[in-house]
Amino acid sequence: MNKSLHANNPVYPIMIAIAVCHLFNDTLQSVIPAMLPILKEEYQFSYTQLGFIAFSLNIVASLLQPIVGYFSDRKPKPFALPIGMTFSLVGMAGLALAPNYSLIIISVLFLGLGSAIFHPEGSRVAFLSAGNKRGLSQSIYQVGGNSGQALAPLISAFVLVPLGQIGAAIFVLVAAAGIALLSRISFWYKKQLEEERLGKRKKVLLTTMESLTKNQVVIALILLMVIIFARSFYVTNITSFYVFHLIENYGLTIAKGQLYIFLFLAVGAVGTFFGGPMADRIGRKNVILLSLIVPLPLCLLLPYAPLWGVAILLLVIGFFLMLSFSVTVIYAQELVPSKIGTMAGLTVGLAFGMGAIGAVLIGQLIDYAGIYQTMIITSFLPFIGLVGLGLPRDQKIKAT
Repeated sequence: MNKSLHANNPVYPIMIAIAVCHLFNDTLQSVIPAMLPILKEEYQFSYTQLGFIAFSLNIVASLLQPIVGYFSDRKPKPFALPIGMTFSLVGMAGLALAPNYSLIIISVLFLGLGSAIFHPEGSRVAFLSAGNKRGLSQSIYQVGGNSGQALAPLISAFVLVPLGQIGAAIFVLVAAAGIALLSRISFWYKKQLEEERLGKRKKVLLTTMESLTKNQVVIALILLMVIIFARSFYVTNITSFYVFHLIENYGLTIAKGQLYIFLFLAVGAVGTFFGGPMADRIGRKNVILLSLIVPLPLCLLLPYAPLWGVAILLLVIGFFLMLSFSVTVIYAQELVPSKIGTMAGLTVGLAFGMGAIGAVLIGQLIDYAGIYQTMIITSFLPFIGLVGLGLPRDQKIKAT
């Protein structure tokens, strides 16, 4: 282990509080995919138009997160956290009231901006509160976000289906609660930065990597980006469009179809939670490879499965596919341990960006080839992630 510092104990109240805020943030983001079936019914949008709505949300987060992360590494801004949530509040209010496609897009852009500001700074708070529990802290933080994403089908089934577009107004209250909690966290965050500046708290540089050359680090980051690309495209396909496959090919209603998507996302959140501690025990690369290899045959089977088999396959695929979600963030941070915010912004931002591009391309493919054929084509996406076999091996973290 090249640089390791375990002097600081975990700060569990902050660790949990920032995860709750991540839950709030990603619950707001999840309203967008939850609303797609509603918007299609109310406005008769094409699948390509629906794809561009998802694209607008994710591309802003993708492009801005690495930038926010870079500047937060240079000069952290604790109170950016509640400011970001304020942008999300404005976007959610606009989304509930938007009367046309253009204003829906503008509202979604505000939500994307809020998310872009939140994620790098939130990841830094998770890092600062982790002490010697890096994997656990990142998993708790990410499981908060993934739990918020998992709520999308339930939001659709139980809020948006009965209430329609105006139902999004309920989530303005979630944003307000997030602003209040993040304001409290920001004061703690500011105190940690002051202690670092005064030398009372030593800055943490932690990596489980052996010494790597600059070229090896660059290649590893590229391979990691390819893995995130494959995972994000596949997850976007399931979360945004698989419900239409369930409706068209199995005769389900929107509400019942969304419950299957909830199964996928909920068990994915469970996988995210276990991934970090598992990586602390058996190594980051091993967890990433496990996450890539196990789902491959199941993804191929999914388009052909009977309805009872769909539920089982979604449960297993969701768990293993998301097992590496927090681990890829930690792996990137340990490749470049001096750029915690930048690496968090790059990995999570890329996930958003790939999701954005995937939403548009998959929407266009459905318009061109149909839903069933698209589901078959996208079932091969996880195979791209096998490039992970070329990642440098890390060391296990020894118990202290």
